[in-house]
Amino acid sequence: MLLLTLLLYGTLYLLHARYGTAVVHPLASYVLGYYAALTAATYWFTARLVRANPNNFMVAYFSSMVVRLLLSAVVVLVYLYTGGAHEGAGTYAFLGVFFVGYFLYSGFEVWSVLSNLRPFSKPGEITK
Repeated sequence: MLLLTLLLYGTLYLLHARYGTAVVHPLASYVLGYYAALTAATYWFTARLVRANPNNFMVAYFSSMVVRLLLSAVVVLVYLYTGGAHEGAGTYAFLGVFFVGYFLYSGFEVWSVLSNLRPFSKPGEITK
């Protein structure tokens, strides 16, 4: 996750240096920091519940996804309510960075979970 975050911060820096605030919203670095912290927290939460009881994986994973979705919706609504909607094109830049970050970190979480589940699956164990 650290490598993904550093790669995204580097990409943001290069885009900001080339295009400025027309493409990269001034709060974009905070959005990436928010998603890095949120992904780390939900991963810790899921790992802790699964360690306590391995049968809790589905509940832990899906509850962490719901928490991520609800907290993300709250952040967008707070941004829009506090005047972000009056920025014009800046609103689209913020929402673009926000949802691209959401999908990248969610994709990373899914990839991480799937790659960690492979050792636990048994050969020939396919349910229909």
